[in-house]
Amino acid sequence: MSRTAVIHQPDFLPYLGFFDRLLHADVFVLLDTAQYVNATSRSWTNRDKIKTPQGERWITVSVGSAPHGTPINRIALSDKVDWRANHLNLLQANYRKAAYFAEIYPRLAALYAQPTGLLADFNRASIELLLDLFDIRIEIVLASALKATGRSNELLVTILQEVGATRYLSGVGARDYFRPEPFAAAGIEVTWQDFSHPEYPQLHGPFIPYLSGIDLLFNCGIARSRDILRKR
Repeated sequence: MSRTAVIHQPDFLPYLGFFDRLLHADVFVLLDTAQYVNATSRSWTNRDKIKTPQGERWITVSVGSAPHGTPINRIALSDKVDWRANHLNLLQANYRKAAYFAEIYPRLAALYAQPTGLLADFNRASIELLLDLFDIRIEIVLASALKATGRSNELLVTILQEVGATRYLSGVGARDYFRPEPFAAAGIEVTWQDFSHPEYPQLHGPFIPYLSGIDLLFNCGIARSRDILRKR
């Protein structure tokens, strides 16, 4: 019996491609043991983008000290600035005229009201909120709860073996460091995501892709967003 797994870091309010992969998997491993990366063009762990009248804008979760090599599940949230209130104010300012603001905003306000102290916990809650809104039902496993060892491709293989996966559905961003040998030796099939971003009605001018999934929800509502994500 085949069992498809996705492995990914617990990102903050991810974009639609993140959830597209989960539509085609049986188990999702949150790689909370990965090294926290910040201040690079590829760092999405504590930030994502929304749309404003001036174009796309980052919203960033404030975190505490993050020495090099610190795993994501040990990164603490920071209260030096009231980033929760700042985020909610930004969402109100830029989406209050969206057709489904009243449907979506209370769910996000409840997310920010949760008394979480760790980035990984807050991000997992944000992912689970969007999974619920997009009606994606999938088993979730924390990498930190497994005994998997190794690095890079070998680590992925041991994770896949531990969760009983026969197929690994990978994002295309992993191609640069992918080595097929460990997967082949373990008898694990590797498939690659084929995602083309759907276009949908947005506020604030021409369409901008690759924003947080909340942009689709604010503009199209829960029911239509579910259809758009599945019929891309």
